[in-house]
Amino acid sequence: MGLKEEFEEYSEKAKTLPENTTNEDKLILYGLFKQATVGPVNTSRPGMFNLREKAKWDAWKAVEGKSSEEAMNDYITKVKQLQEAAATS
Repeated sequence: MGLKEEFEEYSEKAKTLPENTTNEDKLILYGLFKQATVGPVNTSRPGMFNLREKAKWDAWKAVEGKSSEEAMNDYITKVKQLQEAAATS
């Protein structure tokens, strides 16, 4: 299985993470997903009253130096970690 296929598989698995997955972890996944699929941030930062979108933008901006492949690998690793944590809780 290639990296892209594995990434797509874990993108689906991420949708089944438990409800109690923290917002911080969700934002990490969001940023890595956007970096892997879109590349560097290509929009301006949302205004201060849009906290949710601003947090998502910041999470994406935080990983902007990563290549698409690095972001995919990090995303897969993070989903695996969250699945293991959910299995042991």
